[in-house]
Amino acid sequence: MDAPTTTSADNGTSGGGGGWFTPRNKPEPGSEPGSAEAPGPAEVRRPAAIRPVGRPTPPPQPPADSTAPPPGPTSPAPAASSGPLPTALTPPPFASAVAPPAPTVAPPAASRVPAQRPAPAPSQGRAASAPAASQGRAASAPAASPDAVLVRRAMAEVTPVADKVTSYFYALLFVRHPDLRSLFPAAMDTQRDRLLRALLTAAEHIDNTDVLVDYLQNLGRGHRKYGTRPEHYPAVGECLIGALSKYAAGVWNEEMEAAWVRTYTTISQIMIDAAAADELRSPAWWYAEVVTHELRTPDIAVVTVRPDQPYPFLAGQYTSVETPWWPRIWRHYSFASAPRSDGLLSFHVKAVPAGWVSNALVHRARPGDIIRLGPPAGSMTVDHTTDSGLLCVGGGTGIAPIKALVEDVAEHGERRPVEVFYGARTDHDLYDIDTMLRLQQTHPWLSVRAIIDQQAHQQLPDAVRAYGPWNEYDAYLSGPPGMIRSGVDALRDSGIPSDRIRHDSVEELVSAGN
Repeated sequence: MDAPTTTSADNGTSGGGGGWFTPRNKPEPGSEPGSAEAPGPAEVRRPAAIRPVGRPTPPPQPPADSTAPPPGPTSPAPAASSGPLPTALTPPPFASAVAPPAPTVAPPAASRVPAQRPAPAPSQGRAASAPAASQGRAASAPAASPDAVLVRRAMAEVTPVADKVTSYFYALLFVRHPDLRSLFPAAMDTQRDRLLRALLTAAEHIDNTDVLVDYLQNLGRGHRKYGTRPEHYPAVGECLIGALSKYAAGVWNEEMEAAWVRTYTTISQIMIDAAAADELRSPAWWYAEVVTHELRTPDIAVVTVRPDQPYPFLAGQYTSVETPWWPRIWRHYSFASAPRSDGLLSFHVKAVPAGWVSNALVHRARPGDIIRLGPPAGSMTVDHTTDSGLLCVGGGTGIAPIKALVEDVAEHGERRPVEVFYGARTDHDLYDIDTMLRLQQTHPWLSVRAIIDQQAHQQLPDAVRAYGPWNEYDAYLSGPPGMIRSGVDALRDSGIPSDRIRHDSVEELVSAGN
């Protein structure tokens, strides 16, 4: 699945004579990209104080108890890799490259598509109760903390001029700290809205400790592959607050600035701590050799690679990928199988317009090519401590992690019911239906339904809702961000509580670029 992602640093390791095509052993401490002699984690965990541009440093204030989420524990493996730059500084995906046309592949035969069962009539009671449930959730939401109120007030002020805020931020950063320019791709056009998206994500979850900490720890681990270091954070904070203070001047004051300083300090420290802990147990990135490349349709390929070191991950997770053709550009792809005894990893990649990495992987990659992988990330994994049924919804190449989840359940010898909805626009887009039907034949507890827009005359989330209720199931969604958003609403309407609906962070999917 073409999922979340970011981009990497060019610190002598990504193309340009860096020699990263030669597989290497796990780097010794201090030898990772961007660190001449990197100090030990204990020496670099604390960033310097933030000095807002053009403003005196505000007196230190202790964060409010309800504001600063502590760097609490999260699941170790599922995280995008680490490093000191927040999402706002994640090197962005490049604009676009037109790849050579691929050979035409015949679409799957219509006879292989499961019969389209008519969906049962939706329950009126369920539909009528949805608004009431939403109102109940809103009424029970806790009041925002003082810092959250101030942060969101600033965000509301700058949102209409997001482009100007972002441009000014990068101008400050690169003029005042030109050494950081090498952490980003040469072209910055696709980076322009990343900052605002990252800020909106943090602002949305500023009072949700569990969500915010997990999100930031994933980012912290994920940024290690960019060569970023803890000492980069103060520069980012200064320029970020400098840009906000300029374009939110109508509401900006010392109190708001202090709230942003506290918020940014908390955000950066969580990321730094996660990166330091991850550095003790994992490399910043892995080399991987392409061993097979199967073109399923003219624009979808199944790519299987062999990493140069053991690569621990869980079914349902994803990783970031960098190709030798576009250094410093990373994209996220879900693992298309559960962990295998031979250590191989497979990805389903769809070449998308303006997708440099996806087009390279689909149309240029061949066996023998070397790519780089970031650490595993994502929490869309199976809870094997329960016997609840699994409702799995995959749209397009989003079927890849769903297939991995089915294999994971099978390998654990469980007999819990698993219902899979495989969504596609046409028969042609059901590129992996044969695999899913073979799994259904092998496992009697598995049911696979193909929902084809042109035949069913309804969107995938609507079809899932119609087949409900699913209140006894744990739900898993994988696909485009829009499908995930509408799918979550449909599943809630079907009676599934929000805490039993799992999917990769929509904000991360969007801010990372597909």
